Amino acid sequence: MRRLWITGYRSYELAVFKDDDPKIKVIKNVLKNELTQRLDSSEDGFWLISGPQMGVERWAIEVGNTLKKDYPQLKTSIMEPYLKVAERWNEQNQVKLATALKNVDFHAPVSNQPYQSPQQLRNYQQFMLDHSDSLLIIFDPDRESEGEQTSKPSWDYRAARKYQEHRDYEIQTITFDDLQDAATELAEQEHPDY
Repeated sequence: MRRLWITGYRSYELAVFKDDDPKIKVIKNVLKNELTQRLDSSEDGFWLISGPQMGVERWAIEVGNTLKKDYPQLKTSIMEPYLKVAERWNEQNQVKLATALKNVDFHAPVSNQPYQSPQQLRNYQQFMLDHSDSLLIIFDPDRESEGEQTSKPSWDYRAARKYQEHRDYEIQTITFDDLQDAATELAEQEHPDY
């Protein structure tokens, strides 16, 4: 059984505010390629584990759910850091989360309490690390200096690096340069005459 935690930037951290933003297509294509490569390498059971956030986490789950048709060993899971995580979200985003939850194989909150303190988020990170074998994170560590890392994935990345100091744990980052290369490659595939 292999277990991959996928996380990364929230949609607003990537300046993605519409469902038809071309950046989503690029990110989903990158995630699909990464997942397909892993799934093609083994027929062992495979869990894609992610969170509920709009952005990379949700797109990863959507990609995973589409791949389940071709890869029966693939299961998807959304773990929420605390109970009623979407309570303060707008109605449209609450509906999107409800739809995503219907399509995964498993979902649950890590904390059975509504948000109370940042400790719940640290507990969530620890849970995700303890229940995965590797991390695939869309995050550009070079864009945020150590003292100024404030994006959502910066906290996950630092926690994973610390976790890695004491355990065999793979971290794969996909940077903005990687995404730009993927966008160029995708554009060339779709429009070979340009």
